[in-house]
Amino acid sequence: MKRRDLLSAAAATLAAATLRVRPAAAEDTPGVTATEIKIGQTMPYSGPASAYGVIGKAEAALFKKVNDEGGINGRKINLISLDDGYSPLRTVEQTRRLVEQEDVAFLFQGLGTAANTAVRQYLNQRKVPQLFVATGADKWGDYQHYPWTIGFQPSYRTEAQIYAKYILKEKPDAKIAVLYQNDDFGKDYLIGLKSGLGDRHGTMVIKEASYETTDPTIDSQVVGLQSAGADLLITAATPKFAAQTIRKIAEIGWKPAHIMSNVSNSVGAVLQPAGFEKAIGLISSSFQKDPTEPEWRDDADMNAWRAFMKQYLPDADATDRFYVYGYAAAMTLLAALRQCGHDLSRANIMKQVAALHDQEIPTLLPGIRVNTSPTNYHPIRQMQLVRWSGTTWQRFGEVIGEEGA
Repeated sequence: MKRRDLLSAAAATLAAATLRVRPAAAEDTPGVTATEIKIGQTMPYSGPASAYGVIGKAEAALFKKVNDEGGINGRKINLISLDDGYSPLRTVEQTRRLVEQEDVAFLFQGLGTAANTAVRQYLNQRKVPQLFVATGADKWGDYQHYPWTIGFQPSYRTEAQIYAKYILKEKPDAKIAVLYQNDDFGKDYLIGLKSGLGDRHGTMVIKEASYETTDPTIDSQVVGLQSAGADLLITAATPKFAAQTIRKIAEIGWKPAHIMSNVSNSVGAVLQPAGFEKAIGLISSSFQKDPTEPEWRDDADMNAWRAFMKQYLPDADATDRFYVYGYAAAMTLLAALRQCGHDLSRANIMKQVAALHDQEIPTLLPGIRVNTSPTNYHPIRQMQLVRWSGTTWQRFGEVIGEEGA
């Protein structure tokens, strides 16, 4: 090899070594400049889960408020939120666009279990943070295999375990039927229910029925579950199918005790279209304050939320708790970004997201805190049971943590 080539090779080796050891600075992160943080998101603004689209709208509105007040450490937040129609194939397409064309710094609150699963490997291979995914699948806590992906809300398995404990205590002779979405979302409830019921599971659960997100209705499944002789129904469904279930139960005169997944207990998006009176007695769970509950009418934090809604989303349905959910998730991200200071490298963003300690998010229920660590990628692990009165959700029992479940 010629001397010139040897020198070039040595220089290249030295440069590579320098790149390996030099701390990543904010300007090295795609989407981060001295004045902006560009982040990406996919949301089902159309399709069978379009009721969740308001989550993205709430987050965009809160970031606008933050920008109007000066941003985070002097940087404005630029959220690019794209419609994926709740289709994993479109999620892949839109995520690649966000990463490879829009050059976002990270992904935030992509919604849906199947959708986030479809892009998790891609994002982890590229070391792009996939933050606070809007799904409670237990898999988002897998920090060992997917260190760039973190969940947000309580695990569906934990939620199902809480319901199981309630059933064992209050309805130990129940004949249980389960309606679930045929994907990881629904199947996590089956796993949690089996774990929570223990050796009683085989005798208490008498029938399970699944549905596909492409199904027009779940009428036949509900009729089949009634015919099995069940007197308690657990529904793990997205809003469209949850509302259909409530209506169908009333239509056929079935009167089971009914437990509904917390992802579908919105007053505006589920109970109102289903019919308030048809849902009386429905049990669910919550980790956040419900805007319809009289208990929060004079709550300072909820009044701040209402003022935000009035100013930034004046035409929105303020009874829809998905707006509260989006607000809480965005507030959690803001807390992590503030901890980052001016080091907005992807590595430090992920480090700070996994270092949230007893964060008080204003719209979470009293006693519920956000906690993460390098070995805890489930930020919220507490919930409380609620019962629909016909006009509001009423909390009962204690706040239950994961250990209590």
